[in-house]
Amino acid sequence: MNTSTMQQKANEIRQDIIRSIYEAGSGHPGGSLSCADILTVLYFHEMNIDPENPEKEDRDRFVLSKGHCAPAYYATLANRGYFEKEELWKLRKMGAMLQGHPDMKHTPGVDMSTGSLGQGVSAACGMAYALKQKKSSARVYCLLGDGEIQEGQVWEAAMFAAAKQLDNLVLMIDNNNLQIDGTIEEVNSPYPIDQKFASFNFHVENVEDGHDINQLLSAFNKVKKSERPAVIIAKTIKGKGVSFMENQAGWHGKAPNIAQKQQALQELNERMTTL
Repeated sequence: MNTSTMQQKANEIRQDIIRSIYEAGSGHPGGSLSCADILTVLYFHEMNIDPENPEKEDRDRFVLSKGHCAPAYYATLANRGYFEKEELWKLRKMGAMLQGHPDMKHTPGVDMSTGSLGQGVSAACGMAYALKQKKSSARVYCLLGDGEIQEGQVWEAAMFAAAKQLDNLVLMIDNNNLQIDGTIEEVNSPYPIDQKFASFNFHVENVEDGHDINQLLSAFNKVKKSERPAVIIAKTIKGKGVSFMENQAGWHGKAPNIAQKQQALQELNERMTTL
C-alpha cells in the first residue's frame, strides 16, 4: 500500500471511529483519532500478520497499552479484514464482541487484553522475551499514551527491556500532549521523553509529525536496524481531523451528539478529497 492510499485509509479509520463512538454513546475519540495514522502504518505496512490466520505462530504482536483508545484499534482491525465492519456499530453494546477495552479472548486480532494504564508495556516485554527464547523473528509493537508514561510500571518494564536486550520490541508514544485532566505538563510532566528512554538504553526516534505517513515509515525503518529495544515518539494532535475536537482535553472521553457526528464526518469526507 502506497503513502497516498495509507493516508486515505487512516481517514477512513477516523470516520469509523466517529461512527462507532456515536452509536455506542460513549468512548474515547480524542486519543483514538490521534493514533489512527500510527495504527494504519503498522497494520497496512509494517507488521507481519494474516487476518485469515490471526493466531499464526510467527506473526508480529501488537499491544494497545492505552486500551481506552480501542475504537481506533477496532476500526483498524475491521479495515484490515479481521472482522466485518458491522461489528463496529455494536461497540460497547451488551452481548457484542467489541467491549470498551480490548479483549483477546473474544476479538480476532487482539493479542493482549488491556485497559489499566501502564500495564500493556509489561505484557509486551513478556511477549518479546518469550519470542527471543524461541528464537522467533517476530517483533512486538506496543502503543502508549504520553499521559500513560507517568505510570511507574512503564519505566520498570523499560529497564527490563534494556536488561534483556529486547531488540524485537518497539514502543510507540502517541505524544498528543493531552490527558483527561489537561496537558501532560500540568498534570505530571514526563518531558523530556526522548532523553528518559535514551537513559534506559533505548534506540529513540522522534517523529515531528505523527500524522505524516512518510515520517512514520522512516522511523519504523530505522528501528528495524536497531540492536536495542526501540521507541518512536510521535508528536500528534488529539482529536486529529475533526476541528472542534482537535487539542481539546474535553474530548478525551465523550461521544458526539448527532449534529457533532455529522459535522465530524463531513469534515473527514472533505479531507478525503484533498489527500
